[in-house]
Amino acid sequence: MLPIYIQGLLLILGLMTSLWVVSVVLKNVSIVDMFWGFGFVMVNTFYFLNTPTTPAKIILLVLVAIWGLRLSIYLAWRNIGKPEDFRYQEFRKKYGEKNYWWISFFQTFLLQGILMGIISLPLLGVNLYSTSPELNFIDYLALLVWTIGFVFEAGGDMQLALFKKNNANKGKVLNAGFWHYTRHPNYFGDSAVWWAYGLLCLSTGSYWYISGSVIMTLLIIKVSGVALLEKSLKDQKPQYIDYIKKTSSFIPWFPRK
Repeated sequence: MLPIYIQGLLLILGLMTSLWVVSVVLKNVSIVDMFWGFGFVMVNTFYFLNTPTTPAKIILLVLVAIWGLRLSIYLAWRNIGKPEDFRYQEFRKKYGEKNYWWISFFQTFLLQGILMGIISLPLLGVNLYSTSPELNFIDYLALLVWTIGFVFEAGGDMQLALFKKNNANKGKVLNAGFWHYTRHPNYFGDSAVWWAYGLLCLSTGSYWYISGSVIMTLLIIKVSGVALLEKSLKDQKPQYIDYIKKTSSFIPWFPRK
């Protein structure tokens, strides 16, 4: 386990270091976001190519590729040609332009690379320990969970993009479609996708590797996803308070009256 994991981690860190160099030239740290999904595609492909092939591993290869490439393409479409994300602009002001170029490597690129290596553990578990020539009930359950998650994530992103495209919706809160049942369908979907990978991992009997799915969910809910976005939306949109009172925060459910 250790040699292939270390090699995969070095692959990720090499990618993130290259991105950091590009970000210094462009003076735009936001490019790191669009390579998040692609990084998992790369490391999972590396795990796949260095272990024996099984049906479960082929399925995982396809699922991670669809999820990761879709996410990276969507974020590239959303961010290319636009100013650096406000989070990184605030860091530039805090640390100063003369220092932020090297601070950004440790604060953003190296940190995300390490997190990517940890979160990829369920992918590693499936590739290392999947030996069965047939799928079992847990594998099929994982496919169902992944499908639900992917539909919520991709569908939520699409609905939000169309909503923002309409100038008449400026300042309004999206509460239709997937957003009618959860305030964060894209984050819920992302978490569900990673629990699908965790289920595929459990199917092989490699239990502790699902810690990557747990950490991904905690990051989405408590750190960089739901918590951070909710804080900014409460300040930007007063009507968001009413939306909070009616709509489930994460797991989809019928709105409260």
